[in-house]
Amino acid sequence: MALCQSLFREIEDTAYHLFCNDSLISDFLRNFERQNNKSNTNTINMFTQEDLQTFASRGISEAAINEQLHCFATGFPYLKLDSSASVGHGIMRVEADAVKQYLEAWDNYLAENHRIVKFVPASGAASRMFKNLFEFLDAEYEVPTTDFEKKFFDNIAKFAFHDKLDETCTRLYGKNIASLMQGGEYKKVVAALLNADGMNYGALPKGLLLFHKYEDHIRTAMEEHLAEGAMYAGNAAREVNVHFTVSHEHLPLFKSLVEQIRKQYETRYNVRYHISFSEQKPSTDTIAADMDNEPFRDNNGKLLFRPGGHGALIENLNDIDADIIFVKNIDNVVPDRLKEPTVIYKKVIGGVLVTLKEKIDKYAAKLRSKQYTATDLDEISHFLQHNLCVINKHEAELTEAERAEYLLRKLCRPLRVCGMVKNVGEPGGGPFLAYNPDGTISLQILESSQIDMKNPEAKASFEQGTHFNPVDLVCAVRDGEGNKYDLPRYVDKNTGFISFKSKNGRDLKALELPGLWNGAMSDWNTLFVEVPIETFNPVKTVNDLLREQHQ
Repeated sequence: MALCQSLFREIEDTAYHLFCNDSLISDFLRNFERQNNKSNTNTINMFTQEDLQTFASRGISEAAINEQLHCFATGFPYLKLDSSASVGHGIMRVEADAVKQYLEAWDNYLAENHRIVKFVPASGAASRMFKNLFEFLDAEYEVPTTDFEKKFFDNIAKFAFHDKLDETCTRLYGKNIASLMQGGEYKKVVAALLNADGMNYGALPKGLLLFHKYEDHIRTAMEEHLAEGAMYAGNAAREVNVHFTVSHEHLPLFKSLVEQIRKQYETRYNVRYHISFSEQKPSTDTIAADMDNEPFRDNNGKLLFRPGGHGALIENLNDIDADIIFVKNIDNVVPDRLKEPTVIYKKVIGGVLVTLKEKIDKYAAKLRSKQYTATDLDEISHFLQHNLCVINKHEAELTEAERAEYLLRKLCRPLRVCGMVKNVGEPGGGPFLAYNPDGTISLQILESSQIDMKNPEAKASFEQGTHFNPVDLVCAVRDGEGNKYDLPRYVDKNTGFISFKSKNGRDLKALELPGLWNGAMSDWNTLFVEVPIETFNPVKTVNDLLREQHQ
């Protein structure tokens, strides 16, 4: 029954394609056959009653589990590329004279007291940030040896957490940092920083780490996001909504910090904060598989589940009650003295978004009314192709009614404007024009794992990329009539990722859901806007905090 319902939903969602374009019928039938074959390969009595109870407690259906296991067996297809995006070809460059226009558009929108939320994924532990220091603790030598280790200790007084670390060392060892280093006890300093009996930075999330030092106080990464929100996301009533996704174990720590600092920041920035939290839902965890693509069971015979990656947060994003949502990673922050470029371009991409949405809503209303002419359809089609880079090579084959239906569906989708920065060797996905399951072409953010590097054309497109994704998004999640989009409906499930892990010495396969700004937003309307590199200042290792941007 579940499979039938799933197929009926697929038929409903794709039916308009089938009467609009005969060439899509074969693709749909192939997909139908794939799903049918999948149902025939499900193992009878694969799961115990205890397993089924586990699924129910997590809010995961058996059908979903079987679908995940099928993905392990078949893998995920590479995306077909049309080309990489560049300025003038999928990436918009906002010239100086237009900056003022978009700033005004955003300020006008704020004045209307819409609900705007700043959404910050902040659940990941900072353990990778301290990878080099963990390696130093395990090393056979006792003094800093690598360039990374030497840089850390040579500049240790420059870290915002220095004074607290100094106090921690004194508490644990009866010596401060300087004394420990003078005596060659460098590892005790690192242990005080990372271990649970010290500051526990090796297990805390980045949001709770001390990032920046000011004259009269020190700020965590979370506090910098509160400051940012006050600068570009406060409405006319000076209300600022900030939402953090956090892990269950760290939620009390985040709430405690908010209680300590809320009034201080409300006074400093003359705002009223509404700060909320959510956790990744258990229903978004994915089952692990063994190397034979069977469910992985631990030594006690219990099934192993793993977090579905940041793509799982599309559920959290969907739960946000907002008109406009900004999305930005927890570690991409700077002190107030350097925030101006970030604030300006956050407002710029916000202005671009609301300007685009106004036009989209106007066109959608005209199509819904049926009061359109052939000239209107041409105008809307031109807008879709040239402003949103949505291309249908078979559009000319459609009747007028089919064309109107096609245009309306493409307009009535969630909308995002994504900042893109020029390539400077930093990691991250990139902007591309790629083919969609319905045969159209649109703007997508892709990771290298989604691209077939054995295909010379695809590899060339990837290598020709001029920009990369710093995770700088602003999203409109309601249609022109005020109805909220159901965001999970716009996920491309074929863009997941399989990685190889181990558990108790046994190899396993882990399934990551389509990434939040990759496949989870695949079926959104998208516009890329070039933003300055000054807006991108991530902290991937602890020594990144020594960069001038974080001092």
